[in-house]
Amino acid sequence: MNITHGFELLREQQISELNTLARLYRHVATGAELLSLINDDENKVFGITFRTPPPDSTGVAHILEHSVLCGSEKYPLKKPFVELLKGSLKTFLNAITFSDKTVYPVASTNTKDFYNLIDVYLDAVFHPRITPEVLQQEGWRYELNEDGSLGYRGVVFNEMKGANASPDRVLYVAVQRSLFPGHIYSVDSGGDPAVIPNLTYEQFRAFHERYYHPSNALIFFYGDDDPEERLRLLERVLAPFERISVDATIPLQPPFREPQRLEVPYPAGPNSADKHMVTVNWLLPDPPDVEEALALDILEHALVGTPASPLRKALIDSGLGENLTGSGFARLRQTFFTVGLKGVKGEHVHAVENMIIDTLGRLVHDGIDPQTIEAAVNTVEFQLRENNTGSYPRGLVVLFRALDTWLYGEDPLAPLMFEAPLRAVKQRLHNGGRFFERLIEERLLRNPHRTTVVLVPDLELTNRQNAAERERLAAIRATLDDAQIEQIATTAARLKQIQETPDPPEALALLPSLTIADLDRKIKTTPTEEMHIGATRVLLHDLFTNGIVYIDVGMNLHTLPQELLPYVTIFGRALLETGTQHDDIIQLTQRIGRDTGGIFPQTFTSAMRGQSDGAAWLFLRGKAILEKSDALLDILHDVVHSARLDNRDRIRQIVREERASREASLIPAGHTVVNTRLRARFNEADWAAEQIGGVSYLLFLRRVERAIDEEWDTVYTVLERMRTLLVNRSALLVNVTVDAAGWDRFRPRLEAFLDRLPAGESVLAAWNPQPGAPSEGLLIPANVNYVAKGASLYRLGYRLHGSALVVTRYLMTTWLWEQIREQGGAYGGFCSFDPRSGMFSYTSYRDPNLLRTIEVYDRSAEFLRQLELSEKELTRAIIGVIAELDAYQLPDARGFTAMARHIVGDDDAYRQQVRDEVLGTTPADFRAFADVLDMLRENAALVVMGNEDAITAANQERALFAAITRVL
Repeated sequence: MNITHGFELLREQQISELNTLARLYRHVATGAELLSLINDDENKVFGITFRTPPPDSTGVAHILEHSVLCGSEKYPLKKPFVELLKGSLKTFLNAITFSDKTVYPVASTNTKDFYNLIDVYLDAVFHPRITPEVLQQEGWRYELNEDGSLGYRGVVFNEMKGANASPDRVLYVAVQRSLFPGHIYSVDSGGDPAVIPNLTYEQFRAFHERYYHPSNALIFFYGDDDPEERLRLLERVLAPFERISVDATIPLQPPFREPQRLEVPYPAGPNSADKHMVTVNWLLPDPPDVEEALALDILEHALVGTPASPLRKALIDSGLGENLTGSGFARLRQTFFTVGLKGVKGEHVHAVENMIIDTLGRLVHDGIDPQTIEAAVNTVEFQLRENNTGSYPRGLVVLFRALDTWLYGEDPLAPLMFEAPLRAVKQRLHNGGRFFERLIEERLLRNPHRTTVVLVPDLELTNRQNAAERERLAAIRATLDDAQIEQIATTAARLKQIQETPDPPEALALLPSLTIADLDRKIKTTPTEEMHIGATRVLLHDLFTNGIVYIDVGMNLHTLPQELLPYVTIFGRALLETGTQHDDIIQLTQRIGRDTGGIFPQTFTSAMRGQSDGAAWLFLRGKAILEKSDALLDILHDVVHSARLDNRDRIRQIVREERASREASLIPAGHTVVNTRLRARFNEADWAAEQIGGVSYLLFLRRVERAIDEEWDTVYTVLERMRTLLVNRSALLVNVTVDAAGWDRFRPRLEAFLDRLPAGESVLAAWNPQPGAPSEGLLIPANVNYVAKGASLYRLGYRLHGSALVVTRYLMTTWLWEQIREQGGAYGGFCSFDPRSGMFSYTSYRDPNLLRTIEVYDRSAEFLRQLELSEKELTRAIIGVIAELDAYQLPDARGFTAMARHIVGDDDAYRQQVRDEVLGTTPADFRAFADVLDMLRENAALVVMGNEDAITAANQERALFAAITRVL
């Protein structure tokens, strides 16, 4: 037996796909499993996962995920998680509750910081301070309202109120419930607000004792840290434990004998009065092996992954709905497939169901276009080889892949090694035999374990839920005697006292942290070379990209008159989704999938340092292996030169999809919506962003949808005029990220591409933004609010100093966290400062309050003025800002960020100055910023989106809003 530091090595294997050595261990004493991945990635990742099958919809797993990070035996603080947010160089720090597991991951590029985070997290999960007060704060509690009635408070309680106002989430929960009746997956692991108050403290503690034990733990390491130190660290933590038996088995769902149907109401507003959501769903009876799992990923992309995918296209072209629901294969203990439409009239519900089944049947009978399959295979293979995980650390995504099998007692390495299954899938395709058609037939059409889920709009659902909650509370209130009422008041007062009492300095000193000496005093730079190829400005970033070239073709939106800005997103999508002169939409999409790693549109808007005008660009962002860069550039030429902007049907579909998507995002991204709306009142760039993607854009989409039917010639003329103005090589900006050798090969191809584009005089239009009402209420069918307040500090006379970034971050992680989240019960309270525009804004997320939240914002200056800031607290605040300034990025993101800095004037000298000011921040800077916030309080704009009753009541009490608009 090969045992090192208490761990038995079960398996060692080189994973060439990740350039990684994998070692799988079992802790001898406890049975904890460890997957240790050793490679040269500096962005190190740790995660500890527990199987946590929820017994009901009280949200116990979710509440516990919040609670274990509220202090522990070794770190007896109220919120060590927030202290880590304040003062760590982390590249990821969070905890996540799933339907059957809870994951606690951290990541950092700094080894000392990395092990500090791990130390705090391990003590948190194994030795948490889960007192009754923690449950009251994070889960739920009773409190007395001003009128003496009872109310519920609690972070998760309000988080889930906000979550369940989103129809997309209601649908997701309903689909699982339909496929897994009576199963663990049929309950809501996040928590149902109607059920959460049933959770007792005894059940809460028992859940931790049952599942949060090393015998039920899956531990993960990834990166370039010392693999021996991983074992030593874990042995010190696990040594006090003994093995126990933990029953966390997830059973297989018994198969249906015949299809089932489920109808569920969702909270709708007047704009959604007859908009149903319909999905058809299949549960695979047995988990797929790695080859089939990869094949299902490819099949998903082929069926619904692109606008030209046959199942997606059939549904959108039918006109029966506005946009696809979240569609594709999902993996739990068993895999299921779901596909459907949103925005469906009640009379068309059955037609959608029939169309899904009929389309799949036709694909089996007639076959899937081989070029569609080829494009899907290439796309999935490119994604696997590129391993581009966006803003997430690569190791985190690897952890989640491993958990697809590991959680259920299967091989955690199998999902990480894609070469063999990819070869097998390609060989099956080479051999013929209609491989993917057979998958559809056997796994879906012949599978009786099928459900149809229909979400029915209910305009009174929110009111009924509120009434039911009031009635329940009134009934409970009626049973309470004076002593019990007094006890509720005493409990609430005790919790408030705990929340308001700062942690003692000696407890804070226990928390491991970095020092200023651990920080790099110099900025991180990205090589950027500016040149001109003909009349076109080109930026080159010489970075290692593993043989991939990344190109961003930027069109200057300032060449457009301002009335055309709302069309920008539609135009960007139309370039890639309407077909071209030589290719219809299917052929074009096949070319993109076959020859590139993808092409997509992205807008970029930002204030420019020291200027009143802003930057506003539309980019077509593409990538390909160097050998196929000619094909990538050919496609880019075809779409900008001859995209079929006259494709009325497809333009109509794009507009419908955009409107449905924007409506669906209002509730999940409510804090972003109100912040965008607020900022638009103060500078050109944010005004443009709101026109292109905010509430103004949503209202425009509703108008232009009618115009496509009634005034198509006008819409088409606008789109063609935009092409003429935007596609001009004299006004383009091209951004390329590739290494020097790759650039030598790519440059001649880029020169040829640019030579073929139109050239003309570049004329910038004058924009005259019209700010909206200084205060505005936006009505949606939700039980929570999103409250934004802010102003431009530069307009108030403030001059930038880097300390503003430190103060802003500190304010968010102390005052706003404590007042808005812990005491107010909202899911989040934030503030942000944009050094380019001077815009400072407060926002709240899934907030049960409105007036109280505004009062908290207004007392921020008082908090800063009375603050007694220790040297250690100041250091943590500085470190947290440096972590943001030095955020880890993959090569494509580094190149794009460097380009953005170049556009707006954030040169290296300026960035170094800001960094020096951040590192030199003093307590006096906090007090000085309080004076700035005093000015803001009196000159700020206000935007609130939320519950109609709350907004109406606030307006009656304080006359807050100059305008009130229903947006959903």
